[in-house]
Order: sequence, then structure tokens, then C-alpha cells
Amino acid sequence: MSSEVFTAADEEEESGPCAVIESLEQIGSRWRLVVLHELQNGEQRFNELKRATDASSRTLSRVLDDLQEMGFVDRRLEEDAPVATYYQLTPKGESLCPVFDEIEDWAEEWLAGCQG
Repeated sequence: MSSEVFTAADEEEESGPCAVIESLEQIGSRWRLVVLHELQNGEQRFNELKRATDASSRTLSRVLDDLQEMGFVDRRLEEDAPVATYYQLTPKGESLCPVFDEIEDWAEEWLAGCQG
């Protein structure tokens, strides 16, 4: 009979991080989800995203920087007058589209008060 004592930390280390939790840590903030969902409609300028999401400029800028750093969003700068910055989903970001579709289907079935 073994006298080894296992702690919760040992168990967590053996099984590794849960994929769902890890995924939600990457995309799970309210603003990240809103921006990713909005960019499913195609490339958009910063101000278009700002209007569509109701995010403040500071919040939107931070979220877009985070999403770009994580590889979900590409940024394109058009230097013709007026200068414009465009954002679009990368293939990694586009791979979330079916996930959003499933969440919308679930919400329609289970969240009767949710109007979107």
C-alpha cells in the first residue's frame, strides 16, 4: 500500500488545463467576444467597430491590440487621405464563426428573453 499523498495541485498538473477554460481565457472577455462576433461581417474600420460595439475608443483599441497579438485579428493601415485602419478576422478568428453560430442557436432555444 502506498503512502503517497496527492494534492489538488498534483491532480491538476497531471490532467493539464481544461481546453474550455483555456479557450475562454483567450476569447472570453465581453469585449473580445463582441468584437470577434462583429468582425464576422467582414473587414471594418475602427470607427465602424466603435459604433457597432458601443465600446469606448480606449477599450476598443486595447481589445483589438490583444486580439491582434493573439492572432485572431489582422490590422491593415490605409495611408491615403484620410488615413484609415481596417480590421478583419484571421483564419484563426474565422474558425470561431461556427462556435458563434452554435451559441446563437443555443440562445434562441434556451434564452427566451434574449433578443439579438
